[in-house]
Amino acid sequence: MIQVVNNQSLKSYNTFGIEAKAKYFVIVENEKGIKVALELAQKNQWEIFILNGGSNSLFINDFEGLVIKIETKGISYKIENDFAFVTAQAGENWHNFVLFCLDHNFGGLENLSLIPGNVGTSPMQNIGAYGTEIKDSFFSLKALNIQTHEIQEFTNADCEFDYRESFFKNEGKNRFIILEATYKLTTKNHVLNTSYGAIEEELKRQNIENPTIKNISEAVIHIRQTKLPDPKILGNAGSFFKNPYICLAHYQGLKEKFPNTPHYPMNQEVVKIPAGWLIEQCGWKGKRIGNCGVHEKQALVLVNYGGATGREIFELSEKIIADVYEKFSINLQREVNIIY
Repeated sequence: MIQVVNNQSLKSYNTFGIEAKAKYFVIVENEKGIKVALELAQKNQWEIFILNGGSNSLFINDFEGLVIKIETKGISYKIENDFAFVTAQAGENWHNFVLFCLDHNFGGLENLSLIPGNVGTSPMQNIGAYGTEIKDSFFSLKALNIQTHEIQEFTNADCEFDYRESFFKNEGKNRFIILEATYKLTTKNHVLNTSYGAIEEELKRQNIENPTIKNISEAVIHIRQTKLPDPKILGNAGSFFKNPYICLAHYQGLKEKFPNTPHYPMNQEVVKIPAGWLIEQCGWKGKRIGNCGVHEKQALVLVNYGGATGREIFELSEKIIADVYEKFSINLQREVNIIY
């Protein structure tokens, strides 16, 4: 049914390319396999770690328990009125899922093209990019309760989405395994989100005045390929830090010292500050320490130049956090999941 491997290297299973080992490792391709793996872990009192695409994980040490690699596949949909309800299994590659939706003219995910990772982690992270988050089109998911092995359904509201947050990163952490996710997408009269400046610039560059959802996706792909490193070439996990939210009074104080501080009002009392700008102002953009560093084109991205350990990348992030706090009194939070 399942095959457990001892002392499995996880280097090829995380986009940072960190060399770490799982004491026990198993690949599961269906729900039954997941349950068998859980029963085995519970019987042997092994700690478990659920691994999907490995695009948001930083292993500090070897993992002394059972790593369960989710490789369930399958995409289906049903049309109701002007909407398509598209369901993908957790092990489906996210970008391939987006391309499937585009090929069927289903709109809503085009701004999220080329984000690394799998469908199973998309609701957990409430992944977002270029003015869109998955909560905008997410409908529901099914998850397996790790203790009871019962399957539960979660609506959009149940997931408690927030900026790069969800129920599954907080109260539900380590309690559920996401099996599949369903998105409610448009089949016509698509609402295009071109408000993000870089998308508008790219569309103008291509002389596209009336973009389609595929045009938006292609623009996003071009932007990401231009500004962000390919994990297959240069190990990284995308944005390492969240963009911080600060109160208006804090921002006004910053503006007196740093007049060019960029900001995005979230409401009358809170503004969002780009973390990449804060890091760049502290001199970290393009800086390298040993085998790791900060990407030369995007200060939000920490990279493994080859041979870096998870500990080295973590310590680099610690230094960045300390410098940003010292200069701006803003405490950066990591977006990446740290596995100790």
